[in-house]
Amino acid sequence: MATLARKEEDVFRPLANFPPSVWGYSFAKFSFLDPEYELQTKEVELLKQEVNILMQSAEKLTDKIEFINLLYRLGVSYHFENEIEEQLNHIFNMLPDLLAENDYDLHTLALLFQVLRQYGYKMPCDVFEKFKDSDGAFKKTICSDVKGLLSLYEATFLSVHGEDILDEALVFTRQNLETLVAQSSPPLAERIRNALVRPFHQGIERLEARQYISFYEGDESRNETLLKFAKLDFNRLQLLYKQELAILSSWWKDLNLVEKLPYIRDRIVEVYLWAIGAHFEPEYALARLMITKYTKMVSVVDDTYDAYGTIDELQRFTDSFQRCNADAIDEVPEYMKVIYKSLLKLFDETESTDDEEMSYRTSYAKERFKELTRGYLLEAKWFNNGYVPSMRDYIENGLITSTYSVLPSASFIGMEKVVGTKEYHWLETNPKIVVASKLICRLMDDVTTREDEQRRGHCASSVECYMKEHGVSEKEAIGEIQKMCENAWKDMNEACMKPTAVPRALLKYYVNLARVIDFVYKYMDSYTYASSLKQDISSLFLGQLPM
Repeated sequence: MATLARKEEDVFRPLANFPPSVWGYSFAKFSFLDPEYELQTKEVELLKQEVNILMQSAEKLTDKIEFINLLYRLGVSYHFENEIEEQLNHIFNMLPDLLAENDYDLHTLALLFQVLRQYGYKMPCDVFEKFKDSDGAFKKTICSDVKGLLSLYEATFLSVHGEDILDEALVFTRQNLETLVAQSSPPLAERIRNALVRPFHQGIERLEARQYISFYEGDESRNETLLKFAKLDFNRLQLLYKQELAILSSWWKDLNLVEKLPYIRDRIVEVYLWAIGAHFEPEYALARLMITKYTKMVSVVDDTYDAYGTIDELQRFTDSFQRCNADAIDEVPEYMKVIYKSLLKLFDETESTDDEEMSYRTSYAKERFKELTRGYLLEAKWFNNGYVPSMRDYIENGLITSTYSVLPSASFIGMEKVVGTKEYHWLETNPKIVVASKLICRLMDDVTTREDEQRRGHCASSVECYMKEHGVSEKEAIGEIQKMCENAWKDMNEACMKPTAVPRALLKYYVNLARVIDFVYKYMDSYTYASSLKQDISSLFLGQLPM
């Protein structure tokens, strides 16, 4: 729990007394075995050919969609992006005829809707009208269709603005599924409960895949080849992730910031969740290393502004950091020099290379970091002056302090095949999907962390700003803020529909960032109180799946 500031050299500091690390530097001990990884990669490649044959052999629409959905849910669809795209493109072009000639059931239509929209095909939502009565309510005959209700429930999270029938379907399916949980078999009941807690579209892909592999293993109709492929690929990538965690844990240990700055949150393993959540595919190894290092340093700076620094120290650090060079270090207090030097060292990792493009990417990330410190300082000034800004002013600065400008800029250092000059220009236009991802981050963080932060002294969150501006209760303010988040998800869904201005991989990246926030902050501040993530981290990085 947060405590009142203690006295240090006649300076009162709002120390938070954050819980210690769950993991310490335990992952630094992991030794990567190249032969084991290479052997598993060869096995994956052999099985991949068999799985591809299975996918191509599916003839009926229902079989094709079911199989593509399985690939996606099991976390192996990234192996077959071109093949899936080809099949879905054909299905979407034939959709009017398919719908006219076939009376598909609720499960099939909902799954078709979900899969097409996941890949950017805007299937119309009016296909669900046939499941309504003449009075506009959903038919009672589907209330016991557990499989169909669950598929429709999952499909509703891919809605865009103006699709009222999907908003109604969400309420309808949720109410019925909550009732049907008690009447379902244990495996199905568990699937329903998990979906009600976190729908697939808003979950971290690796965690969803790990969970679904277990479900699929208990399915009597499972395909053994596909199951083996999913397990083997999961175990193979886990080896890669553990190697990356070993590198990052050693890097964090060598910095020794936990000892030098005892007020910060020691969370290198938890920070790596942002990296895995953002992009799990093996080709993004450098991007994962960069986003983890930058996010960890963002956390250090955040804790300094939020839980230790005085307004004078923060002003000096912000001013000197805008110059971002060794000459400016002497202008900040001793403990801040440690942070400053660590940041300069991080920038130098990639900026000092002979690669002009890499240098540009690092320079871009550095500018976003400077902007973040200015945003943090403004929040500190608001608190110091007892000022509660308008929602508009708060959100404008909150999009910066969401950190979702710095984190992507770090990822882009390792995403040269996806992010080029065109994509950087696109970012400068402040696209709706980028704003939506930042907004979800800022608002969900506010809702779950505000009580702790208010106790130790922090600027007003969006909740307090909304309450003051609209004269409403805390509960009403939180309800409105949650609606803002729901609308932001719809903005992101809309932005992912074809045709898109930039590669799908980049759009999906911003959706993934929102998914991480939803996972970490939906029910509590799991980053600060990280013991709540222990089981998920163990399943991702420590528990090999039995073959």
